[in-house]
Amino acid sequence: MSPDTSETKPPDDSPIVLFDGVCNLCNGFVQFLVPRDTDEQFYFASLQSDTGKELLGEHGLPTDELESIVLIEGDDCYVKSAAVIRIASILGGIYALLRPFRLVPRQIRDWVYDLVAANRYRLFGKKDQCMMPTGNVQQRFLE
Repeated sequence: MSPDTSETKPPDDSPIVLFDGVCNLCNGFVQFLVPRDTDEQFYFASLQSDTGKELLGEHGLPTDELESIVLIEGDDCYVKSAAVIRIASILGGIYALLRPFRLVPRQIRDWVYDLVAANRYRLFGKKDQCMMPTGNVQQRFLE
């Protein structure tokens, strides 16, 4: 990454997606999200990065063993299924159809989420290093 990228700061209250940078499923989710975020409102950081760890710590989340997509939106923090549903709601359009899943008890939603998360490396593989963004997307990575 270029040196000026590390200085990137999102506008206040912009949603920040934290993801497992070495997980193929998580990287796939980010690569799915980027072209659909036509308003370029999401910023990204890997859970393994200094920025990711700092944001996790600021929100009282573990910095060393979290296996989840995390969405930070101002003072609000969403993890696991709540993060995915909130991201879909922000995207709007057809993705907002996930909103009603908020009505499913979190325990059930997160059980399914945890089942996938526990097997994500086996099912989808793992990278040796975090994804390196290119083009205008690079400006939205907070590494």
